[in-house]
Amino acid sequence: MSKSRICVWYDKEAEAAARFYASVFPDSSLDAVIRAPGDYPSGHEGDVIVVEFTVVGIPCMGLNGGPQFKHSEAFSFSISTDDQEETDRYWNAIVGNGGRESECGWCKDKWGVNWQITPRVLTDALAAGGDEAKRAFAAMMTMKKIDVAAIEKARRG
Repeated sequence: MSKSRICVWYDKEAEAAARFYASVFPDSSLDAVIRAPGDYPSGHEGDVIVVEFTVVGIPCMGLNGGPQFKHSEAFSFSISTDDQEETDRYWNAIVGNGGRESECGWCKDKWGVNWQITPRVLTDALAAGGDEAKRAFAAMMTMKKIDVAAIEKARRG
């Protein structure tokens, strides 16, 4: 077990979220479900309080902590994709399962967790710098889901 993991706060559906992530992303799994050993202020003995899961190789813990804290764009899972088909598959899985689109490759799942679905062609263009990066960046700023062909065209000028 890793000494470090990401803790993601959920209202009460950490297990459902972990199962969904495991069904969508490679190298992802639901690893453990921990239930409350007794009643507590917002729940009962046997309720799921913690799940251990992995998302694309990243160890995580989902905590069913209640509704008091909400997710924000200050935290997101960033998923690099190799082509439009992979970009579409992840984007459509998240948005099509009760999530919603945002801007510039960002979307939010139905539990409020933010995701960046970013084709490598975009990050490569930005890393190249200069006019190529400027053109790719300007193209990205007009998109919700990233369009690989449009980024490639922008890179070429």
